[in-house]
Order: sequence, then C-alpha cells, then structure tokens
Amino acid sequence: MQERKRLEQSLDVDRELGQRLSDLETLFELAREGEPVEDDLRRELRSLAERAERLETAALLSGENDPRNAIVTFHPGAGGVESQDWAQMLLRMYLRWAEREGFTTTVTDLQPGEEAGLKSATMTVEGPNAYGLLRSEIGVHRLVRISPFDSNARRHTSFASVFVYPEVDEDIKIDINPDELRVDTFCSSGPGGQSVNTTYSAVRITHQPTGIVVQCQNERSQHKNRDFAMKILRSRLYELELEKKREEIRKLEAGKRDINFGSQIRSYVLAPYRLIKDHRTKFEMGDVDRVLDGDLEPFIRAYLVQQKQG
Repeated sequence: MQERKRLEQSLDVDRELGQRLSDLETLFELAREGEPVEDDLRRELRSLAERAERLETAALLSGENDPRNAIVTFHPGAGGVESQDWAQMLLRMYLRWAEREGFTTTVTDLQPGEEAGLKSATMTVEGPNAYGLLRSEIGVHRLVRISPFDSNARRHTSFASVFVYPEVDEDIKIDINPDELRVDTFCSSGPGGQSVNTTYSAVRITHQPTGIVVQCQNERSQHKNRDFAMKILRSRLYELELEKKREEIRKLEAGKRDINFGSQIRSYVLAPYRLIKDHRTKFEMGDVDRVLDGDLEPFIRAYLVQQKQG
C-alpha cells in the first residue's frame, strides 16, 4: 500500500507539472499578443523552478530507508541554558522545515530546561522521503550569538546535536523480549492542563541488552505514550540491526560526535556577522532568519549532491 501511494504521488506530480507547463505556454502566448502578463510569468517561472529543485533533491535519494518516516532527537551540549536554548531553536527550525515540506510532525517527548530551552526532545516526521532528507542533518550544530542570557551582552558559542532514525514499518518484525524491558512511569513535565502534570501518564522504556532508552509524554493516556515509546524503540533496534548486518556501526558512531567545538557539521553565526555555513559541503547562506525559519532545502540539496558525486 505504501508503494502504491508513492507511485500515485509520482503520477500526481507528473500531471501537476504537465498542467503548469501548459499554463506557462498560455502565458507566453498572451505575452506575444501584447497582454500585460509579465509579472504572472516571472512569478510562475520562479515557482516552477523552485518546484523542480525540490523534485531534483528527492531524485537524489536512493538509500533503502530514505522513503521512510523519520524520528529526530535533539540534545544540547555543554553550556547550560545557552545550549538548551539553542536545542529548542533547532527543534523549532525543523518543525518549520517539516511544515514547509508538507510533512506531519509529532513531538513525542520534550524535557524542558530549568531556565529556558530543553534538555532533550524527540519528534517524528511523517511524509515521503522524510528520513532521506533529514539524514543530512545528523551531527553537531554550532551557534554563535550575543547571549540573551548574559547581562553583559557578550558573545557566546553553543552546541547541540541532532540525530535521525528511520521509522520502522509495523510489518517489519522486531522481536522484543518483554523480560528485557524496564518500564517506568512518571508525571509529564510539559505544560499543565487536564491533569497532565498530576498523573503518571509519561512512559520511559529501557531496553536492557542494548541500553537504549526511549520515552514519551505528549499524550494524556499512559497507554498511548507506551505505544509511541515502543514504536520508537522498535525503530532504534531495527536501525541497530541494519548497522550490524552491514558493518556500519563505525559510520553510525561517527555521526554521534562529541557535542563540542571542532565536531560541528554546520555553524550558525548571528554576531559579529550573519552567516550559516555547512562545513561538509562549504555551502553557505547569509539570510540567517530564513534558514532558522525552516528553509533548509539548499543545505540538504548540497549535501545530497556531494554524497552522490562522492
């Protein structure tokens, strides 16, 4: 059914592009006849070019897990409230990116910081090629800015890590021995309301053989939170097994570099100048606000092109 849906989406895109090209030919014909349609032509050409770039980016994906949904985790590095605030900024950036791409997102777990930001967060991103696009974001992200938490307005450097797992389909069998799980329940630490902070609805599951810990607290129902947590656990165990079979544990660990100076994949500089630079591809953009508001497509595309050429 998923393959059928993917093929139907491809056919829909083909029909859409055919219709837009036909409309473009009509606009050119009107222009030749002297009609004032230059603004419409420019707007449609720009829109069509952006659409073509996104389709070309998707065409660069060829990994076995690229079409899957994604599970994204965020962790601040050293630096206390500064790094915790940066991790929350990253979560917002990827939520905005997913919205721009038409993906569905769910924040399944969020541990808020004591002053601001977050201590950790996990979200799911559902949509075609979500994992294939987001795997380019795995690594440490570095922020340089004038700290809003520093009364002397000094410049600070903060780090936070992003890691991405492919979501496992329900039909893929992952054997999990219930005796190897430790399940803890606790009160949710998010915003209150409807007894969310006073009932033991949040669930934390520890897979003892591997040490993998997952948790979920976004639902009021303990049962739903447990189902979400088990779904994440299955995905992480599946990813681990794939890595073992293909001897890619080294690559996986390389993606989880120390969250500190010298290990970043991308730098976001807000002061003394404004620039975002990817250290892998050397691609950079000066429109920082645009990127932090979710426009990551140029960075993702540059990474995928580099991987294809490599």
